Amino acid sequence: MLKQRIITALILAPAAISAIFYLPLTYFALLLLAVVAIGAWEWGPLMGFTSLSKRTLFVGLTSMLILSVWYLIPPQMLWLADNTIEQPAALILWVAVAWWALSALLMTSYPRFSSFWSAHRSIRGMFGWLTLVPTWLSFMVLRSHEYSTDPYQGAQLLMVLFLMVWSADVGAYFVGKSMGKHKLMPNVSPGKTIEGFLGGVVCACILIAILGFNLHWNTQQYIIALSVTALITTISVLGDLNESMFKRQAGVKDSGSILPGHGGILDRIDSLTATAPVFALCYVLLGW
Repeated sequence: MLKQRIITALILAPAAISAIFYLPLTYFALLLLAVVAIGAWEWGPLMGFTSLSKRTLFVGLTSMLILSVWYLIPPQMLWLADNTIEQPAALILWVAVAWWALSALLMTSYPRFSSFWSAHRSIRGMFGWLTLVPTWLSFMVLRSHEYSTDPYQGAQLLMVLFLMVWSADVGAYFVGKSMGKHKLMPNVSPGKTIEGFLGGVVCACILIAILGFNLHWNTQQYIIALSVTALITTISVLGDLNESMFKRQAGVKDSGSILPGHGGILDRIDSLTATAPVFALCYVLLGW
């Protein structure tokens, strides 16, 4: 399993980095829409959908929501002259933050209050939209920053986010395997430990500190970046646990099998679905 994970990661990582840096903004938006559509397909079983028609309908509705956001707020017009973003985009990101706060409450109380939302497919579908649609938008907010003057600046922002999440995942995996003793949320994901979580946070902070050293950050930039890193790596666990909770409730092991050793697209981007909206808001509000 570990060998498969490594091989898949060695293929996916260069492909993702190339797309982030070299695809024009519109093509990047289309590719991201396709990725999110696959995620919506995989969300179907978490809602109890087994038929092709129902899963296809959910994918279509999810895609329509994203296309509506795209039409109302084109990626090229997300950022305003004062380095803020369009108000509707900011509102969607804040709604995503509220959803992840609610998700945290659902997870800490699971399975005590799961009977209500698990009995209503419409609620689980709404949870899917709150997870997937803001992910697309937040990626576009980051990728489109200063795109007209520097096409690579937004790509660098996305890479910082990826490095935070990837390093936290790697740190959590190896620290958890070697030192993990205390369960983080056994009712949701028995394999995750407090030691692994802390190892992931520390690993990500070390990586960002090294990055800041090479970029000659000042003290204020270090404080902001490391604070955001600690926040983002903590929230990344939320995304992972959120999907684990829905899979456990639905009796599903993996969201899909498209990625050998990793499961489905949702299994690979679950941390990013939680962190991307928060990271985008942090950059809009704080910058560094």
